[in-house]
Amino acid sequence: MAFPTMFQTKVRILQRLLRCKHTAGSKAFRSRLVLGIETSCDETGAAVMDETGAILGESLHSQKEVHLRTGGIIPTVAQALHRGNIERVVQEALDRSGVAPAQLGAVAATVKPGLALSLAVGLSFSRRFVRRHNKPFIPVHHMEAHALTVRMLQPLHFPFLVLLVSGGHALLAVARGVEDFLLLGRSLDEAPGDTLDKVARRLSLRKLPRCAALSGGQAIELLAQDGDRKRFRFRTPMGQTPDCCFSFTGLRNQVTLLIQKQEVEEGVEEGTVLSCVNDIAAATQHTVASHLAKRTHRAVLFCRTNRLLSSQNPTLVLSGGVASNQYIRKALAVVAEATGLRLLCPPARFCTDNGAMVAWNGVERLREGTGILAPEVEVSYEPRAPLGVDITAEVRAAAIRPPPIRIKIPA
Repeated sequence: MAFPTMFQTKVRILQRLLRCKHTAGSKAFRSRLVLGIETSCDETGAAVMDETGAILGESLHSQKEVHLRTGGIIPTVAQALHRGNIERVVQEALDRSGVAPAQLGAVAATVKPGLALSLAVGLSFSRRFVRRHNKPFIPVHHMEAHALTVRMLQPLHFPFLVLLVSGGHALLAVARGVEDFLLLGRSLDEAPGDTLDKVARRLSLRKLPRCAALSGGQAIELLAQDGDRKRFRFRTPMGQTPDCCFSFTGLRNQVTLLIQKQEVEEGVEEGTVLSCVNDIAAATQHTVASHLAKRTHRAVLFCRTNRLLSSQNPTLVLSGGVASNQYIRKALAVVAEATGLRLLCPPARFCTDNGAMVAWNGVERLREGTGILAPEVEVSYEPRAPLGVDITAEVRAAAIRPPPIRIKIPA
């Protein structure tokens, strides 16, 4: 009896999906108007986009100020803020676009990876929305959306190498298709954005008026502009490990020990802003940038050896929230120039989490006809979700030793 029941259920789902295409919304489906919804962490974002990548309307509610006051993201607080804002944010995006729900071709929403409580809010809202309006649903991988954002902004053919760096992730991958990725390296502990935020908190940067409204990473970048990165030297992580993975906890421990030493030397208690804070910020930022650059250099050589990138105009994409850091961009530009790659970075507003990147992922999937679900199909969120096929072991086995590149960033 189980087989007929399962079969009948699948038939009903297929029929419902076909009705999504052939009912009054059929023209909208063919025109690929997509509503994208993002709630993976601390941004509630929504955008309506057409098949060319034009943003017809968008809205974004940032929780940054709340989390700055609490000293970090508290999942239950993030969840409550998503719940309190998601309906308004989505309605604003629709209103600004002039697109009614009936005109949409599909709804795309981030379902993995991210904070469980945040993902749950976006998924729950999206599922209610698609069922109410009888629209196909497209589950989106958050890092896949970041990786493909640059294709929304300019022509870029597969394959290309992508470095994704944010407050929750750090990874290197070859993008071979909309949902076809080879994972070359990932963070083994914390992400670079998380490290910069924690260092900023330990340095009490919020006590400085010009840093009070900035995230930790933004504060580090600002102070580093006036600092001497050579005054303090930190070891670049994983210098003897011949792979493309990342590690940042060791660097954070080095910085913490230095801060404690300087507090003793200056005769101040923890929580006091040190006189050398600019120099510590500059040295920390440089070491993070150097670590990212060196692992990326190895990834480029691995790709070239294994012919994973196009010989014509090979490209490195840098994306994710930390990619907004201009010093890190310049460090990756050094690697790109030394290895003959073109470096592409989305504008800063598209590096951080937003609804447009999710909508674009939906557009890409509609074009490919992949990952499109009927409205009543059950979907679960996944707080942890790897990107693509993991070949980090193969990269390590290759044991590539890149020639040294001097990461010299002009002031």
